Amino acid sequence: MSNRIQVYEAPEIAVTFDPGKCIHSGVCIRGLPQVFDVQRKRWVRPELAAAADVAEQVSRCPSGALQYEMKNAGGANCPLA
Repeated sequence: MSNRIQVYEAPEIAVTFDPGKCIHSGVCIRGLPQVFDVQRKRWVRPELAAAADVAEQVSRCPSGALQYEMKNAGGANCPLA
């Protein structure tokens, strides 16, 4: 059974999470705890940090379960991950 990709959006960045890929290393939580908090129902809140900081932390995910896409000011998406 495959898990559904979760999407968490903020004005400048969208973060996706694939629970089927996650190895629960905790890199995201330790690196940016205000954004990644498994105690919350909506555990990823990219609006709580600068988009560049979120992108940097997401790129440290060892399994690739977390990905991101930056959004430009015009509303179109610019994939950077």
